[in-house]
Amino acid sequence: MNVTIIGTGNMGRGLAHTLARGGHTVTLHDRQLEKAEALAQEVRAALPGATVQAGTLGEPLQGDVVILATWYTASQDLARQFRDEFAGKVVVDISNPLNARFDGLATALGTSAAEDLARLLPDSRVVKAFNTTFAGTLVQGQVAGQPLDVLVAGDDEGAKRQVLDLVTSGGLRGIDAGGLERARQLEGLGLLGITLQGPLGTGFMSAWKLLG
Repeated sequence: MNVTIIGTGNMGRGLAHTLARGGHTVTLHDRQLEKAEALAQEVRAALPGATVQAGTLGEPLQGDVVILATWYTASQDLARQFRDEFAGKVVVDISNPLNARFDGLATALGTSAAEDLARLLPDSRVVKAFNTTFAGTLVQGQVAGQPLDVLVAGDDEGAKRQVLDLVTSGGLRGIDAGGLERARQLEGLGLLGITLQGPLGTGFMSAWKLLG
């Protein structure tokens, strides 16, 4: 699959390693081309043979899937700016909409960052994924010998299946969490995972695991 990741910060890095590990063609977009090029070079060095290329935000989007590896408000800004470019594509929201104190969610009751994004992108197929996984664990692909669980929510079954395929091909375990409204609970779970890092001393290298 051909996937564009917008954003080359910690989560952009983790996702680039995951997708390249799965054999996908990855295009990294950033406002600063040198940042995208540096990450592309890192992934190719770690995974010889990986197809990872760099581009600048605003260039034509490659493929059918776009992952917004950006903060909550930045993702909304991108949706407003590139609404036409995102039309017809699967757009993956990975954000956790934290408030200024990082102790709660900034979204209104009865909605989620993903649902807000979907309202801004009526011609795209928005999927929530990767918000409960930390960047370093995505690079490693596992925690304590266990593959990461990635909870995926979306209203479009075909779009959700594409994202689940991206997850499993990268060696992770994809779990269908239901419709896009389930993003409300996923974002709550993401917040809980973040707030537990300090008390537990896990350094953002822990993971949620569903056992049954």
